[in-house]
Amino acid sequence: MAETVCAECGGSGWRIIERDEASGAERCPCALAARIGELEDGTGLPPLYGQSSFDNFVLPQDNPTANAALAQVLLLVKGYARQFPATDKPGLLLIGEPGTGKTHLAAAALRAIVAKGFEGIFFDYQNLLERIRSSYDAASGTSDREAYRKALDAEVLMLDDLGAHRVTEWVEDTVTALITYRCNQRKPLIATTNLPDPDAGFSVIQRSEHSPGRVDYRTTLADRIGMRARSRLFEMCRVIRMPQVDDYRIRRMR
Repeated sequence: MAETVCAECGGSGWRIIERDEASGAERCPCALAARIGELEDGTGLPPLYGQSSFDNFVLPQDNPTANAALAQVLLLVKGYARQFPATDKPGLLLIGEPGTGKTHLAAAALRAIVAKGFEGIFFDYQNLLERIRSSYDAASGTSDREAYRKALDAEVLMLDDLGAHRVTEWVEDTVTALITYRCNQRKPLIATTNLPDPDAGFSVIQRSEHSPGRVDYRTTLADRIGMRARSRLFEMCRVIRMPQVDDYRIRRMR
């Protein structure tokens, strides 16, 4: 099948315009569309979230309270993407229990920002750490040494499931270096986490399931990524607490 050539620019990517009795050239909309297509392909979003948008985010219909709370979160995330990059804080952090729709909203925000012409990249937190760690193994070659550099330098970085890795000194140092660099350079970070944080309104104490009358302390975000990284994260990100709702994955399939 022959490739269609744009009627406005003839495939050059530029079109001639007449304004105030003068001729000039401007980028053709087809060039921007092609650029955005390339940027979307380069995000690395997994197929499950490759088409996530604000329009196809499913709100609970059988619980008015949950519907209103989640609709408010949706408006906040949409506002962040709409105002980008003119936001008071460059990043966004979504905190909540598994199945509340965090990754869908984060991916929708990333895609909306990419549609403006910004470069964005997605990494699953645990997979990113595994790829970075592999670069220190001489037997693994050098192909994954780029993962850390991409995470550092991308215009917009999305990190899904932040803190989903056992704590080691190496993990804490690596995450602190990554977040600190992006914070100092005001490079936007969109992150999701299942881990509670008291400054986001979460209780870190719960009744023990095994010993009535006793309490357990929940693992917090700071426990998993370290206090330095957590402090920088809150400094650079608008923090949004997800409401308690039924499992988003189940709701989406209804």
